[in-house]
Amino acid sequence: MSENEKKTVKIKLERHLWPDEMRERQRRKQVTALMIASLAVVFIVGFLLGGTLHPVRSSAGVGGTVNQDKFAQGKLDSIYSIMKNEWYFGKDDENLEQDLIDSALYGMSSSALDPHTTYMSAEQTLAFSTAIDNNFVGIGIQYNASGPKIVTRVFADSPAYHAGVQVGDILMKADGQDLTDLPSDDVADLVRGEAGTQVELEVLRDNEPVTMTITRGEVNNTVYGEMLDGSLGYLEIISFGSTTGVECERYLSMMSEQGLERLIIDLRDNGGGYLDALVSVSSLFLPEDTLIMTQEYKDGRRVESHTTAGQFENIQGIVILINGDTASASEVLTLALKEQRDDVTLIGTQSYGKGSVQVQRPFADGSVLKYTNSRWLSPNEEWINGVGITPDQIVELPPVLQTTTASFMMEEDESYTLDQVSEHVASAQKALAFLDYPVGRSDGYFDASTAQALRRYQSEHNLEASGVLDAATLQSLVSGVRYRWSMDKNVDNQLQKAVSILNGE
Repeated sequence: MSENEKKTVKIKLERHLWPDEMRERQRRKQVTALMIASLAVVFIVGFLLGGTLHPVRSSAGVGGTVNQDKFAQGKLDSIYSIMKNEWYFGKDDENLEQDLIDSALYGMSSSALDPHTTYMSAEQTLAFSTAIDNNFVGIGIQYNASGPKIVTRVFADSPAYHAGVQVGDILMKADGQDLTDLPSDDVADLVRGEAGTQVELEVLRDNEPVTMTITRGEVNNTVYGEMLDGSLGYLEIISFGSTTGVECERYLSMMSEQGLERLIIDLRDNGGGYLDALVSVSSLFLPEDTLIMTQEYKDGRRVESHTTAGQFENIQGIVILINGDTASASEVLTLALKEQRDDVTLIGTQSYGKGSVQVQRPFADGSVLKYTNSRWLSPNEEWINGVGITPDQIVELPPVLQTTTASFMMEEDESYTLDQVSEHVASAQKALAFLDYPVGRSDGYFDASTAQALRRYQSEHNLEASGVLDAATLQSLVSGVRYRWSMDKNVDNQLQKAVSILNGE
């Protein structure tokens, strides 16, 4: 057995993958599967629950199974041979053999019964792990994957943070290369690089170009924390990566020195992470040896996960913020704290609802097959798969933050004016209201008040004050919304509700 096929002990917890990510993975088929490694890494639909898996053979009908397997294998070999040697359009595929095998693996692992079982190439597997750990060499930003490349997050203490990049900035150029029409992966390749090297980044801010020279460095940020006022603290957990437990403990220790007694835990848009990180974080809020969750297998076996030592006993009230993108490990933490403490309140909207567990089987080339092998249950035996967690108080975000991405994307030659109706106009009206340019309506009908609000906004943001909605104006509005959402906590009504509850209001 080769060295890279020996068993490893890394246990991961799966980050939830959204539909557009799944489609992108299907598109980027690159690696031919080789011999499967003998190791097994257990994932939970949001978090891996460790353990070594052993192949199980049925004692019944062995002969029939063998014959069926031989027939199936022969059929696969025949189809592969025909497609490789006789398929007319095969001549147009430079990587025919690899693409045929990858297509078969993607198809074999895809099922309407289980959207969470899938084959991942080595490149996709690496990207998956990097996303969980949020650990990479670059400048430390996140941006929209589709449409204008608008910065949605600047990580604290990152190279971008120190260079002055702001949420809402629109990425335009990197080292002189235009980024506007590039796929998001290509943009990432240009912005990232070796630590210590520099990239000249040009962004659009208030319709004016701003150029910054940024020295790339290591970015490892899965947590952010700060004191809001008095004894009230705020802890945002972005994902459950390798260092999340340590990061959470550091922020909680810092805030405890400042008198922390009540805490808001923000799990919105957190799609999961590693099991050991989940256990570490849970242990900061629950007594030692408290049940976090139970994994249940097909054969009835049950495996429990418990906390270790380390609880911050000074925290006497917690509000957890959740939304539709709170998934897997985040849902485990939410239910563990809600069910095992009597001072936890949930605020926001229904969570995603991921209650199945996956096993990740790696191949020698770095690709993996991830398939469902069990489910997880909360301490009170709740299974939230396909249902999610209902908050104690449902609080919706402002309408503009619930708007689809597509409605914020216009063609360069597209525009709207008086008496026209469009979803783009509706999105602009919601954005204007959010930015304190009241329109009085948000139904997409372009009336005089819409034109007046647009004209005022345009004149104050270095745009032609035409009162017409064009692509540049809509792009600027989206940028403004992103910036205000990031910088002004008063517009976050979910957060403000949490503050009110913990202040006893």
